[in-house]
Amino acid sequence: MDTGQQLRVRVHQWASGLDPAANRERLAADVAPGADLVVLPEAYARDFGEAGSDISAYAEPLDGPFATEVARVADATSCTVVAGMFETSADPARPWNTLVVRGAGRADYRKIHLYDSFGYRESDRLTGGPLEPVVVGVGGWRVGLMTCYDLRFPELARRLVDAGAEVLVVPAAWLPGERKVEHWRTLLVARAIENTCFVVGAAQPEPRYTGHSLVVGPLGEVLAEAGGPEAVLDAVLERAHLETARRTNPSLSNRRL
Repeated sequence: MDTGQQLRVRVHQWASGLDPAANRERLAADVAPGADLVVLPEAYARDFGEAGSDISAYAEPLDGPFATEVARVADATSCTVVAGMFETSADPARPWNTLVVRGAGRADYRKIHLYDSFGYRESDRLTGGPLEPVVVGVGGWRVGLMTCYDLRFPELARRLVDAGAEVLVVPAAWLPGERKVEHWRTLLVARAIENTCFVVGAAQPEPRYTGHSLVVGPLGEVLAEAGGPEAVLDAVLERAHLETARRTNPSLSNRRL
């Protein structure tokens, strides 16, 4: 495997609408070359809609229109694209909340931790995914996949890092509310520090969601950050930075289990 020294990351803090065709059109029109890894938010294929609404009619298979368009865009731009969709599951009424990864790296991750918190019940409308962590190779780097509420469970991040992840990618539709931006930022930085890895958080923007997408370095430094509105972030991840951080803070090797 090529041990790439840099990984060019681009985060599209874009709002998804209720029209799947319009979301696919924007993906096709506005994702441009110039990055190795392009990350879009959770549920980019089609927004959740009103809280608790039935989204089963918008679920697609992995060879359906959205995943096919993600693959086409990835090929056209010579990058790996990560984006969220609702995927048909064994229960027609409760799809999976899935990240599709297409391009040089290819994987599918079904959200493990459903958002049954802060007054919401995601599990009423969606099915939780398998418990195995998903790590994909991108440009000589190992990238671990998490979705939104997964961020609040540090054991998943650690399992991904134990499986070789050097970068954690967290697409999200992080809902607003008291202290919610602070939670989002703090948890992204904490996952980076405790695992000495890069973390890329790709959020949907205000006003429906919080925005504030972040790219965080392995010692907790913020490499790029968006505000609340729609934005595009670019950052270059350096392998030398990762190696220095893990020598400086060898907490992964110092663990006593």
